[in-house]
Amino acid sequence: MQFRQQALSKLQSPESLDLPVRLARPQGLLALAVTIVVMAAASVWAVTGSVSSTLRASGILTYGQGSYVLQTPVTGQVTGVYVKEGQRVAADTVLFKIRTERGNRAVRAIDAGRVTALVARIGSVVRTGADVATVEKTGSARDPLVAMVYVPATGAADIPAGASVDLTVPAAQSYGVLRGTVKAVGRAPQTRRQVADFLGDSELAGQFTKGGTRVPVLVQLTKSGSTRSGYAWSTVDGPPYALTSMTLTSGAVHLAAQRPIDWLLP
Repeated sequence: MQFRQQALSKLQSPESLDLPVRLARPQGLLALAVTIVVMAAASVWAVTGSVSSTLRASGILTYGQGSYVLQTPVTGQVTGVYVKEGQRVAADTVLFKIRTERGNRAVRAIDAGRVTALVARIGSVVRTGADVATVEKTGSARDPLVAMVYVPATGAADIPAGASVDLTVPAAQSYGVLRGTVKAVGRAPQTRRQVADFLGDSELAGQFTKGGTRVPVLVQLTKSGSTRSGYAWSTVDGPPYALTSMTLTSGAVHLAAQRPIDWLLP
């Protein structure tokens, strides 16, 4: 009976057709307007804006011609060491003298370069095929240094030739970063063995390929006539000394800027 009385009361009351219909509160209209403006700005930025990114990887300063491990062709005792680590040698230079059962034998450099490691010492006994030294190939002290950066295979395809690179040298961090550009990107990933063959150092190769194969990226250092090192830095002068090969570094490769909408397009 109660519901019937409410229904009769509603039928007897006039309809409010002449009153305006409230679609939204003022606060709701303001929120809607703000949302539309934000979405419009985001759409414009996605088409006209750009986002830059960097790819970071470890590397090393080198002369770019690789290294070789010198091995003794005979078994015997080392009685003479005629070079020091860091010394440059010409091809066919005598590096060691080894006393064998048939007399003294000389171990000579295969190619011109810089001795980066001496394994054999005076008095040590070596067997045929044993490593005695590592020599980095370089023909002259005037040869320019380059950086070899080993990047993950998944990011190598995004690196364009000519991309700018900032190199951090741990011993010279207080002088800023070393400037360079990408000269070449390796065609295929390299294993630890391949990296070791180039650097002449299996431990460094293991460090660079930790976690999987890597693609070598050759970075040409930007030259400068106003710095002691001969290369451009983010600071005016850079470090007050020359750089040497086989110095560890880390590189930040600046990739090409992309429009945000490109991430959504196939």
